[in-house]
Amino acid sequence: MTVTRRQLLVLGAGAAAGATGLTGCGSRSSLGAADQLSMWTWVGSVNDTLIGQAEQAIPGAIGKRLSMTRIGGDYKTKVLTALAGKSLVPDIIAINDDVATYFPNADQFHDLNELGADKLKGDFLDWKWKLGITPDGKMMAYPMDTGPTALFYRRDLFEKAGVPTEPADVAAAAPDWDGFIQLGKKVKQAVPGSAITDNITSVFDYAIAQLPKRFMSPEGQYLGDGDHIKQAWELSIRVVKEGLSANAQSGSTDANAVVTNGQLVAYVGAVWWAQLGPKNAAPKTKGQWRVCATPGGAGNRGGSFLAITKYCKDPQAAFAFISWLESAKNQAEAFKDPVLFPSTPASYTDPRLTAPDPFFGGQRIVDVFADAAKKYPGAYFSPYDTIIRSPIAAELVNVEVAGKSSDQAWRDAQTQIHRELTRAGAI
Repeated sequence: MTVTRRQLLVLGAGAAAGATGLTGCGSRSSLGAADQLSMWTWVGSVNDTLIGQAEQAIPGAIGKRLSMTRIGGDYKTKVLTALAGKSLVPDIIAINDDVATYFPNADQFHDLNELGADKLKGDFLDWKWKLGITPDGKMMAYPMDTGPTALFYRRDLFEKAGVPTEPADVAAAAPDWDGFIQLGKKVKQAVPGSAITDNITSVFDYAIAQLPKRFMSPEGQYLGDGDHIKQAWELSIRVVKEGLSANAQSGSTDANAVVTNGQLVAYVGAVWWAQLGPKNAAPKTKGQWRVCATPGGAGNRGGSFLAITKYCKDPQAAFAFISWLESAKNQAEAFKDPVLFPSTPASYTDPRLTAPDPFFGGQRIVDVFADAAKKYPGAYFSPYDTIIRSPIAAELVNVEVAGKSSDQAWRDAQTQIHRELTRAGAI
């Protein structure tokens, strides 16, 4: 099944109108006073110190200052509401890793190459840069952070199990997912009840996060029933059948509990999980965690972008701001708080990143994540990825929680995906 450019545009218009119920044009106006550049983002997406500087005066943009609003609730719906109404739209918006779902609305954003972005391309990871480019070559979104992956593990519990404990040795013992499963089984023999994932969908998502292709091709061909997706599906189910999943579903209180109580002895996760997982849920385990290379190869999950809307009062000033905010120096500052991993390789040798992390026993964890960020192959993200992933994730949960047949769950997921893609006009 192939998605045409026309269908892509229809999807974008429908998504925006559907989110708001607005179909009129409205006035083409941006938010804020004449000397202000308005920006929308969400909590935890930017460094407060840097934003504070820009709120006084934007570096490189004489006479301009930033006015930033953190949007609570459904951020994406709020943005689509503004775009659909074409009124009171912010000058700058932050976009999460679902950047491709905004491509159908690309006509409402500036081509950043026309503002000078092409001169800065070499400062960024190539795969990250490409994610902000629309299918027809428009540079719509500017790179912010990334989400390189690693294998997190409890060194003390690995030692108790008599398996390798040092990062290089653990990576050698688990070079792929099969090796990781075998390692997990050994640990479980010595530490009864231990798990190497919180739930079945985590395995699937992180396996997909390593692949050079995902759910659709750049030409619009559906790939969600391909061998690479089926293999990730079967891997997820195997981890459950081996008894290595904690069955703590995303969004439940159990998700933190399995970290707090030590049941989760290892986990393939993105760099941000260090803060959301062990540092938040198990602060008393400080010094006991380590990280090493991800079994099966480098992956990436997460990372954000900045875009300048067509309603912007001063696009050049807006670009001066986003290029300043996302410079290698300032991305290193944003790694300190709120722990955003840079998309600028020059940041990886900055002392603010290379300092030993006491929570991880003094390990320089940046070395592991930087290596993953540079080795990640990159993949095409389509506007339909969420539509495709949701039925797969739901059916995987049915397998783990309700004991549903894997074959039946796979068939049901594909049927639902076909229905949803048809409804979206993709097929």
